[in-house]
Amino acid sequence: MQAMVVYESLWGNTAAIARAVAEGFGPEARALSTAQATASELANADLIVAGAPVMGFRLPTDKMRETLGRTPDRSTRPPDLSHPSMRSWLDTLPVGRGHSAAFETRFWWSPGGSTSEIIARLRCAGYRQLLKPQRFIVLATHGPLREGETQRAREWGERLAEAMQASSARAAVRP
Repeated sequence: MQAMVVYESLWGNTAAIARAVAEGFGPEARALSTAQATASELANADLIVAGAPVMGFRLPTDKMRETLGRTPDRSTRPPDLSHPSMRSWLDTLPVGRGHSAAFETRFWWSPGGSTSEIIARLRCAGYRQLLKPQRFIVLATHGPLREGETQRAREWGERLAEAMQASSARAAVRP
């Protein structure tokens, strides 16, 4: 049972959550940026977990990312724009099979989110939602993550592994 945890991360917070989810899932999981998550990497995935930050109360657009690159905040490190946006990556995701899950990094008070669009796009590509999406909290625009969030991500990764095992067991007993 293979799981791929694919992420878009601008300041490292979403990447940290993705790595923690993969650790919690176990050795069958890998955390990959959207640049690393090619069709050949995903070919044998039984589960795709996709995560992105919330920007402008939604899944970041390429235009939002371009703006970040043009007007960097000099008080912190620049955003990592070296990998495609989650939105662009989902546009190129080949039709597949298996399960999916989604997570986002966000402020606690953000009225919008990115997971509903991620789940909808994964569903359109043929992946069935395994568990309810998760939200992980950042304390400021560039982070850091709220204390305990990486531990929560590991625990969610463990629950994803358990849900996949239960799904596999159910599938094995179906005629």
